[in-house]
Amino acid sequence: MSEHILEAKTRTEKGRKTYTLRNAGAVPAVVYGSGTEPQALTVDRNQFAKMYQDAGESSIVELKIDGKTPLHVLIQDYQIDPLRTEFTHVDFRSIDMNKEIETEVELEFVGESAAVKALGGTFIPSLETVEIRALPSKLVRSIKVDISSLATFDDVIRVSDLVVPDGVKILEDVEVAIASVEPPRSEEEMKELDSAVEIDVTAVEVAKEKKEEEVEGEEGAAAPEAKDAGEKKQEKK
Repeated sequence: MSEHILEAKTRTEKGRKTYTLRNAGAVPAVVYGSGTEPQALTVDRNQFAKMYQDAGESSIVELKIDGKTPLHVLIQDYQIDPLRTEFTHVDFRSIDMNKEIETEVELEFVGESAAVKALGGTFIPSLETVEIRALPSKLVRSIKVDISSLATFDDVIRVSDLVVPDGVKILEDVEVAIASVEPPRSEEEMKELDSAVEIDVTAVEVAKEKKEEEVEGEEGAAAPEAKDAGEKKQEKK
């Protein structure tokens, strides 16, 4: 049994009517995938937010719809209101527990690097997630990466260095770099950064004045033409 359980209710509201649900603290959702027809649902916003924090997108969730037998699902996608930072919609993907699936798992950097602490370097992560393949029951919330092996600026942690549980296969190229430490900048480099190229306001103003002069010149050239046309019209009369 999954340790992540979430209650859901079937939903009939669609379109703009879902604003009422959101104002009442519910999040519109859908579930689709193995063993189920696509269904429109709602979940409690606070319960989902707490569960997502614990489960992430790579842990199986037991989704109980209207109190019935739960579906095993993954959080496939979600949307957030950028102003309120609240969940506004969720997609759940139903999973066949007997078939391997592919998904992304977060990398969790742990430990302490001597190249950072003792040599003053800057820790540089190159990857934040890796793609894995596993049975749903073998999925993990994250993969820990011990950065204590980064003792010098030449040390690099690669995909091949990751330690994963049995039954989990990483699909990334084993030679891909995951993390390293960049040496501190020299005084000369810092001075170069401090004297970075600034926008040449004078050049911008000159270009603007030139453009205005061109526009005025075009308007001035057009004016005599209009005058000549008007005079010809008078002569014709």
